[in-house]
Amino acid sequence: MSTNGSQSGFRQVATADFPTRFGHFRIYGFEGRFGGEIEEAVALEMGDLAGPAPLLVRIHSQCLTGDVFHSLRCDCRAQLELSLAAIAEEGRGLLIYEHQEGRGIGLLNKLRAYQLQDGGADTVEANELLGFKADHRSYELPVEILRHFGVTSVRLLSNNPDKIEALERAGIQVAERVPCIVEPSVTSEIYLRTKKEKMGHLLEGL
Repeated sequence: MSTNGSQSGFRQVATADFPTRFGHFRIYGFEGRFGGEIEEAVALEMGDLAGPAPLLVRIHSQCLTGDVFHSLRCDCRAQLELSLAAIAEEGRGLLIYEHQEGRGIGLLNKLRAYQLQDGGADTVEANELLGFKADHRSYELPVEILRHFGVTSVRLLSNNPDKIEALERAGIQVAERVPCIVEPSVTSEIYLRTKKEKMGHLLEGL
């Protein structure tokens, strides 16, 4: 199945069988043109998405340092694994993995931000010192992916109120926010506290 939503240039480019240690998924590749730039994302589908609503969904931004290299500066890998395990436990759900490294500033700028953090800046201050907003992400592509699968109501695995607002604004009901909270480490606690205090993330217990 493929689509190419005319205004955004949205289309599905590939799909394949995708067994993982969390369970058996199907993986999809998508791209869309937003604001003159092409964005990419993959989606991991498990079970019958057309079943009872709301569907368990995670929108996860790529984090090479965390997801691949197991960085303890953030909670990204732990959130990703928690989400995959939760979907597998239910036997159905969708995980959308966006190519949005460093909250949208890119890998090398993220490393520059790390360097500034080593000098005492927090994650928000580092982004601003580099000339960026605290968070450059937008969620048009995940919205198009949810529409592609006919998903209109979700239980969203997220601590980020911006994601909830973006989906609701696009007409996708967030019936429930499912907390995606992991135990902070010594090296991630300041990062998580900054997300809570400066970005409004819903991190109970910090």
